Amino acid sequence: MAKRTIPLLITFLLGWVLVFAYFVPHPPFNVWRENATIYFDIMAAIAFILGGGNLVRIHGDRIWRRSAGWGYSAVCMAGFFVTLIAGLLKLRGSGGLLPTLDLKGDYIADVMWFKTLYSFIFKPLVATMFALLGFYVATASYRAFRARNLEATLLLVTAFIILLGRTFIGQLMTGWLPASLQFLHIPVLANWIMAVPNQAGNRAIMIGIALGIVSLSLRVILGIERSYLGSEGD
Repeated sequence: MAKRTIPLLITFLLGWVLVFAYFVPHPPFNVWRENATIYFDIMAAIAFILGGGNLVRIHGDRIWRRSAGWGYSAVCMAGFFVTLIAGLLKLRGSGGLLPTLDLKGDYIADVMWFKTLYSFIFKPLVATMFALLGFYVATASYRAFRARNLEATLLLVTAFIILLGRTFIGQLMTGWLPASLQFLHIPVLANWIMAVPNQAGNRAIMIGIALGIVSLSLRVILGIERSYLGSEGD
């Protein structure tokens, strides 16, 4: 019984303390809020360690068993350990392996292997991945934006205007219109769609997300939602 009651009590007390600390910026609540932020950072660091251990466990088991795609796991593990060692030891790319401090006592990041790995390997790989995803998005849009009904037709027309408005083709198609009809220029229409209807939809979604977070937080604080404690038999 205490195995589940104590975590519920801790969650209840800390939850309400943080709620009051947010809406009452006076001592001692503001100090508690700052301390809670520090504790959250510590917990996030521990979560990174657990995540790295879980990554090694999953991919290491796949490499050991020679499961399907184990070669990709080997590449992942090699990149993980190389980056981890370069970051933890702060290895230099030139002038020796040991790190160097500037006059202020800070590490010089420009010569670190970690920054070199990030700038010349990770960032190009991310750019390549997003460039490839563009083709998948285009094909998925072609299949999804079929004018089967009124809603799909509006979505198709809106997407077509935005796509043309982000390229020089849109300006060429409507650039000849006079200034009195500037609102019909495709780039202007694209900007209006993104600034008015799209922004309204984004705000509605954010309001819904905020209400969902509030309701879920209250369920957790009040002990109604207990999924974070595990199953009853644990």
